[in-house]
Amino acid sequence: MNMKHTLISGLLMLVGGSASAGEVEVLHWWTSGGEARSVSLLKEKIQAQGNHWKDFAIAGGGGESAMTVLKTRAVSGNPPSAAQIKGHDIQEWGRLGFLTDLNDVAAADHWSTILPPVARQIMMYDGDYVAVPVNIHRVNWLWANPKVFAKVGVDVPKSLDEFFVAAEKIQKAGYVPLAHGGQPWQNVTLFEAVALAVLGPADYQRAFVELDMSVLGGDNMVDVFTQFRRMRDYVGTSYRGRDWNSATAMVSSGEAAMQIMGDWAKGEFEADGKIPGQDYLCMAAPGTQGLFTYNIDSFAFFKLTDEANSQAQKDLARAILDKDFQFSFNLSKGSIPVRMDMDLAEFDQCAKDSLEVFKQSSQSGGLVPSVSQGLATTSYVQAAIFDVVSNFFNAKTADPKQAADRLARAVKSAM
Repeated sequence: MNMKHTLISGLLMLVGGSASAGEVEVLHWWTSGGEARSVSLLKEKIQAQGNHWKDFAIAGGGGESAMTVLKTRAVSGNPPSAAQIKGHDIQEWGRLGFLTDLNDVAAADHWSTILPPVARQIMMYDGDYVAVPVNIHRVNWLWANPKVFAKVGVDVPKSLDEFFVAAEKIQKAGYVPLAHGGQPWQNVTLFEAVALAVLGPADYQRAFVELDMSVLGGDNMVDVFTQFRRMRDYVGTSYRGRDWNSATAMVSSGEAAMQIMGDWAKGEFEADGKIPGQDYLCMAAPGTQGLFTYNIDSFAFFKLTDEANSQAQKDLARAILDKDFQFSFNLSKGSIPVRMDMDLAEFDQCAKDSLEVFKQSSQSGGLVPSVSQGLATTSYVQAAIFDVVSNFFNAKTADPKQAADRLARAVKSAM
């Protein structure tokens, strides 16, 4: 029996259908190949419960367009059942009074036991569960095409110094060293990986979570901008506006050697029929071995007036954390389950390594939130960082010291 049939059969036994079937409208931005395949599993699960799934998909890897549409819908009194919202934005929607509590579902399904502390904290507002985590992504991954490295005769880099040496040789051999899309969130994804390598987890936390001005505008941040700027020499000439999955495709096809991107990239490799360890490699971004920059995808749940739809909403919350769904979804998405009581024996080595580093870094202080994915700070501060970092990366000439000063000023103004 294939995975799809196993999933649906298990669901039917789990819920036995719903006597008061309702509709769940879900806003998300999972529209690329691997992402769309993953979200279809959730749709199948909801429909197996007897509820109706209404897809509300808005393209855009960072979710900016989706949030604009959501605000319009919520203010007009017509919110979806659930929306893909993460990090500090959950708290903001909670303060505005739009979110419903899921405490009864959380208690019945033992969320306090199965979820790691960092996930529980993010999903709660004012002591109530208002959102459900879907997965855990590691953002500081380096994806590499081993055939390109073999042809050029260099090793996959483990440090920033090794990265620049390898990138220079790869470029001279006629390949794009680093596949990259110049969208603001992608620029910050690259920037935060460099920042973690240069600053280390303690000062990364001080800079982007505690918003310590002495770190944001300090000498080490100048070095971050210096190393980040050097990266631009190796991304090719047509990087601006490129979607992240198009950059992943460059690595998959052998046009490019590397990409620094979260492990949702793995879903694209798998959709392309590639085999981990053979067609692509997953390693920590240079200089970040043993560290984990996390992104936790989640759905926030909105207050509804229709009773059947409210019940269907709770069915959705249960479905997201069901073991069968966590298994199938994360296998497809490239992430690891957010439930800590799951066996990853059937997952690939990338996922197993990810879980191991997540658990170790949770104890060692090496677990840090992603700036690019909205887990580190408020949307206002995030927007300020996006602006400074992207303008610096794209400018014809740029001074790292001035960039660090601008970053500190911009963050202070946005606080």
